[in-house]
Amino acid sequence: MSDSIKPRPYRSARREEAARETRGRILDAARRLFTAEGYASATIAAVAREAGVAVDTVYASVGRKPALFRLLVETAISGVDDAVPAEERDYVRRIRAEGSARRKLEIYAAATRAIHDRLAPLFLVLRAAAPGDPELARLWGEIAERRARNMRLFAADLLETGELDPSHDLGEVADIVWATNSADLYVLLVRERGWPPERYERWLADAWCRLLLL
Repeated sequence: MSDSIKPRPYRSARREEAARETRGRILDAARRLFTAEGYASATIAAVAREAGVAVDTVYASVGRKPALFRLLVETAISGVDDAVPAEERDYVRRIRAEGSARRKLEIYAAATRAIHDRLAPLFLVLRAAAPGDPELARLWGEIAERRARNMRLFAADLLETGELDPSHDLGEVADIVWATNSADLYVLLVRERGWPPERYERWLADAWCRLLLL
């Protein structure tokens, strides 16, 4: 073999798959414990027992408890096993490819419902724990700020269609969508008032169209 040719590093597909499965079990166990017991009571040791792994495996796979909870929130938002930037999510690409403002709003209402189906239980845990935990308070603030920025991008995309009521400027459109797509509203209507998620989705799309379109 030539000295200039170096062997490729060995990678075991089976080992990588096992690591993904272990990480998935840890996330599933953590989600169950956090939503059932709250953030403070759900210890890393309890998560490890629930997942059937060692405590060190939890730390190696996902990190400390704040990092674990952050990952749960991010994957609930993205809908896959890893955090995905907003611009790379499938529904965002579909929205941007759509020419009709009404269809953009309908696509986003469906995405909002799907996100909150996953996120709402964790949102309740985060809302309760954030005031007493600086790391969770920081997570709460980061998500709120990121959501506000993304709503301005969404509002700009809607404005480009020329179909919005001209009495609303970009900031107002962004704020209306930001307020009405919140997990708080989903929790109030679906979890507290008992609306089926399908009804919430239809109502949200209709409300946006009535509020924003000509």
